[in-house]
Amino acid sequence: MPEYLSPGVYIEETSAGARPIEGIGTTTAAFIGFAPSGPANTPIFIANWTQYLQNFATREPDGTFSPHMPGTYLSHSVYGYFNNGGTRCYVTRLVPPSDEKKNTVDMPKTLQLPTRASKAIPSLTVGVKGTPSSDVQVEIQPAVPTEQDPSPADGVFTLKVRLDNSEETFENVSMAKKHPRNVVEVVNQQSQIIEILEQSTAGPLAERLPEFGTSLIHSGFVPTDTALVLKSNHFVGSSHDRSGIEGMEVAEDVTMICAPDLMSAYQNGLIDEMGVKAVQRAMIDHCERTQNRIAILDPLPDMTPQQVKQWREKDSNFDSSYAALYYPWMKINGPEGKPITIPPSGLMAGIYARTDVERGVHKAPANEVVRGALDPAIQITKSEQDILNPIGVNCIRSFTGHGLRVWGARTLASDARWRYISVRRLFNFVEKSVERGTQWAVFEPNDDELWSKLRRDISAFLTVVWRSGALFGKTPGEAFYVKCDAEINPPEVRDLGMVYVEIGIAPVKPAEFVILRFGQYAGGGQ
Repeated sequence: MPEYLSPGVYIEETSAGARPIEGIGTTTAAFIGFAPSGPANTPIFIANWTQYLQNFATREPDGTFSPHMPGTYLSHSVYGYFNNGGTRCYVTRLVPPSDEKKNTVDMPKTLQLPTRASKAIPSLTVGVKGTPSSDVQVEIQPAVPTEQDPSPADGVFTLKVRLDNSEETFENVSMAKKHPRNVVEVVNQQSQIIEILEQSTAGPLAERLPEFGTSLIHSGFVPTDTALVLKSNHFVGSSHDRSGIEGMEVAEDVTMICAPDLMSAYQNGLIDEMGVKAVQRAMIDHCERTQNRIAILDPLPDMTPQQVKQWREKDSNFDSSYAALYYPWMKINGPEGKPITIPPSGLMAGIYARTDVERGVHKAPANEVVRGALDPAIQITKSEQDILNPIGVNCIRSFTGHGLRVWGARTLASDARWRYISVRRLFNFVEKSVERGTQWAVFEPNDDELWSKLRRDISAFLTVVWRSGALFGKTPGEAFYVKCDAEINPPEVRDLGMVYVEIGIAPVKPAEFVILRFGQYAGGGQ
């Protein structure tokens, strides 16, 4: 209680109104896969395609970015995500360890930096310490004035080295052996990334100044490297190490997870069918545990409709409302200007986000055009979809005059109540929004006043959800109910420090089958 000890006018602020519950975002995706460069085995927030290039692409000497790794799908999937309406995502670049017995390196990977006088004569041979997982960028720049060297002499240059997020700068070094900052001595003593293996001594010093510009020492890391030891656990990762699928637990705003390079690992023989099943099982388990995201799964490559049916019903045999499977793979225009096929998960994540923004999370992400795709890898007929749709395989089909469209909206759940993706994602949205919006109630006195405030706040939020068209009913009373009273909170419950709130909502469901009934009409008056 406030104290009033002397006469005067006192101001008190009260919060008698409802505490607004804000809806959580539903458009953030997570991707796990291979990239040629960038931070390894940790989720990185990416807001657009340009940021992806800056974080995970290699930079060529001409200044252009190269985001693609041969035989992998992460870059194409992330581009497809943003191209189809994706807003933001987290990307984990998977870098598995190498088998040291198979990956013995006699000499470090090297780079020969040409001189300014003649590009045919190397002046420095640079080697990489250890065996990096990504390219090393070496940049030669002109000398710059410093406190120690305010007027750099001729034949002095600055050397910059970058590996992932680590950068080293060696200012005003020289090729001259008697110079106080001889490049060999400075680099080999201070650098943790490179070493100078050989230095040219031919010709005048000015001619031995390295050519200004940027060069790359390619790591040689590709998924087909036989030295790689790739296991399903590398995809799964751990929340403690912030790696793999489990590492996405720290990104609380993620609502969908894709692992497109699980398929490239399978194609390159680094993981078998059981490994694919294990990783997809881990994706589903992660989503079920966090209860606010859905796993968008890819089928194995080059499958016929009959093989997909076998994979869905017998080989994988998943049963979860937190997962959706899309078929077939998609043809896109590849980096070389030729069509390539990629898994559909990244494109679908973008369509999820686009539908959420344009219509709302309650709208099924189906009957939507797939942007950036040329054709399905295999054309599916209606009779083939008739055997796939009932078992939860969402088909992507080409319709004459209507483009390439997503023609399915089902989860992998056997429970008919959770058959549709939009219903699962609507519940995820409502549950997490209410959970975050009622944190104020923790440790409040557990009495009628608290119960009344909880009913008021949650009802106000659900009324907004109903008005958006997400709940079925002509009135709020038909669309939802909120119960929090002495009946469900008796003394024995309150003595345990608990308060129960019972919430029921009637979600709208997609009109998956539109039946038009025609009959012969004779006409005439009534």
